[in-house]
Amino acid sequence: MHDPVRKAARQAWRDGELRAGTRLIPEETAIALTYNGGTAAVMMGTPRDLRDFAIGFSLSEGIVQSPGEILSIDIVELDDGIELRMWLGPAKARLIDERRRHIAGPTGCGICGIDSIAEAVRPAAIVANGPSFPARAIMAAMAGIAPQQQINIQTRAVHAAAFWTPGRGIVALREDVGRHNALDKLAGALAQEKVSASEGMALLTSRVSVEMVQKAAAIGAPLMVAVSAPTALAVRMADAAGITLVAIARSDGFEVFTHPERIAARVNAPEAAYVA
Repeated sequence: MHDPVRKAARQAWRDGELRAGTRLIPEETAIALTYNGGTAAVMMGTPRDLRDFAIGFSLSEGIVQSPGEILSIDIVELDDGIELRMWLGPAKARLIDERRRHIAGPTGCGICGIDSIAEAVRPAAIVANGPSFPARAIMAAMAGIAPQQQINIQTRAVHAAAFWTPGRGIVALREDVGRHNALDKLAGALAQEKVSASEGMALLTSRVSVEMVQKAAAIGAPLMVAVSAPTALAVRMADAAGITLVAIARSDGFEVFTHPERIAARVNAPEAAYVA
């Protein structure tokens, strides 16, 4: 399997002079997602947690509604990339044939290959009401991400998507050079572990664009929290989907853009309740 981290030679400018050395950097690989022999998407991503990626992408794109609809997944290493070869039943195969698209998605692209404006800004799924979340729990959850980012600790160059539930803390975390890929990998991991996204919050180390809201809505997360700001369209989409969108979540606080009724300002709850 491709190593997700590589060592690169580099010259560093420090104290008025160049010095030779090395740095660990993340790998970026072409990953093709195929269904019944036809390519649906080619994304640039980190070659780790690829089964999660295959399942999560299929779920967030609406190709399947559950992992069980994917009959088999083969991870095939090629000279210039990796193929995630999935096989679907006849009914799903006909559906994917109708919407077949041959695309190359750069790292920052989450909706590459969409061929209409209406599809690009399609309404997100409506999430269930879900529980309320203490403000301090949000702070604790976000603080718990960095220590679990194994690739980012080495490279300082990848995004993470994590999922937090009350009492258990962060139950899953996935990393990738692409923020959309990280969220798809998280969706795949949650689906395989049968974790209900309606009971917790999705955590992002990136900005919130509209496709991130669409993906969070697809898995049913009632609350998403990000370290950076959202786009205006993402705010409108989250509001329409019933998602509580929290952004600019830093060590000194956060900002709530939609559905603030899920945020409970409890100040006297014990710290043990907010497991990171």
